[in-house]
Amino acid sequence: MNVSVVDGLVYGDSGQRLDAYFPEDRPESCPIVLLWHGKGPDERDVLAPLARAVASLGVVCFVPDWRPDAEDGGRTHLRESAVFVQQHGADFNGDVTRITLAGWSLGGKTAMAVALDDAALDGWRPRAVVAVAGGYTSPDPLTGRAALDRLAGNDVLASPIPVHVVHGTADSIVDVEQARRVHSALRQRGWPATLSELDTDHAGVVMTVYDPEACRCLPARDERVLRAGNETARVVA
Repeated sequence: MNVSVVDGLVYGDSGQRLDAYFPEDRPESCPIVLLWHGKGPDERDVLAPLARAVASLGVVCFVPDWRPDAEDGGRTHLRESAVFVQQHGADFNGDVTRITLAGWSLGGKTAMAVALDDAALDGWRPRAVVAVAGGYTSPDPLTGRAALDRLAGNDVLASPIPVHVVHGTADSIVDVEQARRVHSALRQRGWPATLSELDTDHAGVVMTVYDPEACRCLPARDERVLRAGNETARVVA
């Protein structure tokens, strides 16, 4: 399915921008995905390969820039992006009653926080969450809590929604064992959760490769990496 892109849309008072990916011959009321990047400030371009693959499966996909190095840890940007998608998803024939929140790395950790906590995005919650290559032993920028701490304790959690955990088995940044632990903890608390372990690393799980000279993840060309990234796209879509 061919994909169109509208890039550089301002999504809130902070002036941050996002890109919208959508199928060219899209039917009415496509599902929507809001996809958060990792800790590199304003790196929506890093997730372009994954977003395009998701949109090719019949989904409207929004990828915002946000700045984890902001004074509030990026909370304002994350919240503004969620409001924008709720208010403007229908402009792209998206169904705002079927919004999935997905994130990679720090974005994945933060998406998990939204699943667990009603207050993380001011009472709004998505229909499902996909957490890709997240770390769950340290605090997220929205709630200041670690997912595994919340799941292991006696915390009152939000009502269960589907949570899909995706992780590369060769990830040297965040060990795959964190994904296994959070998946197991979700299931023990009665949540509908899945775990997809992919034969790739932290960057490959989103169809990229880390370039040390650029200090950035760039689109991958290796077929093995692309296969893994396409599996991530399938789970997200």
